[in-house]
Amino acid sequence: MHFLTISIQRNNMLTDPLFIIGCIGMALCLFIWIKFSLENENIEEPFLIRYLSTLSFISGAALLLSIFYNAGDLGIVLLAGSLIAFIVMIVGHYLNNSEIANTSRGYFIPLFIIFVLRTFLYEPYQIPSGSMEPQLQKGDFLLVNKYSYGLKINRISMPKYLRNDPEYGDPVVIIPPHNPVPYIKRLIGKPGDTIRIINKKLYINGEALERNFVETEQIILKKRYKYPSGDIIAKETNAIGDIYYEKHNDSEYLIRNTRGENDQYPQEWTVPSGHYFVMGDNRDNSNDSTKDVGFVPRENFFGKAEYIWMTWECWTCLPSFKKAGKIN
Repeated sequence: MHFLTISIQRNNMLTDPLFIIGCIGMALCLFIWIKFSLENENIEEPFLIRYLSTLSFISGAALLLSIFYNAGDLGIVLLAGSLIAFIVMIVGHYLNNSEIANTSRGYFIPLFIIFVLRTFLYEPYQIPSGSMEPQLQKGDFLLVNKYSYGLKINRISMPKYLRNDPEYGDPVVIIPPHNPVPYIKRLIGKPGDTIRIINKKLYINGEALERNFVETEQIILKKRYKYPSGDIIAKETNAIGDIYYEKHNDSEYLIRNTRGENDQYPQEWTVPSGHYFVMGDNRDNSNDSTKDVGFVPRENFFGKAEYIWMTWECWTCLPSFKKAGKIN
């Protein structure tokens, strides 16, 4: 029930009080600033403008907090901000008011550039969990190629131009149907494929994926236990992980199987039309198509993770660039 409540909240960003307050505050600041600029064009740095700057900062912070909390799409906000700044700039030129024209241009240009870069080229993304270990770890900052599967503005929609479908083994960033928060997974199955797992080994359309043993490592598992009282306590346990190189068509990547975890009878899925099957590289510790994510619709593909550019594991840790480079 708690998870369902969170999902509903994330889907209702437009009704979030923070979002509404932020929009009203920004609109009010814009209206007062334009009105004041028209009536007091020759006054330098009036007190009211400085006050409005503080109010606009608070309103902007409310908008960003709402977007973050509700997992909203910042690209739509950037587009709206660019359009508003452009319209105000045109109005300033029409009214022959240099302050309005120049100030709005100063907002329009960077907002529009960020919107284009973030929407159509690359968007930064931080991995929130260990589902893609051992190669990709919690705290890794990635650059997601937004044009690899086609150009679109909305996160969840079919690409309008330059459409390309994802390929086997791609490290894909998706928006799960049940939760509008980006996940990063490995593309395993395409529409019509039959996926089978026997003794933790993958079979695609009856053929086993080639894998080669690399090493065994000691790992720490973090598990959450719910007691009859309703309390949820996280505990750490020691475990053994077996690392393999798995090959899927032209892609080769590292996976981890955890001994004694997720041992199950053989499982089989047939991928429906227009959907895809994804899994985490940390096979026994990942929410993916084998569990709650299910089959992923084509329109829910966000992009392809291409580069690690920074690792920042915790707020008190120093950022590291040792892992920077292309993702396999």
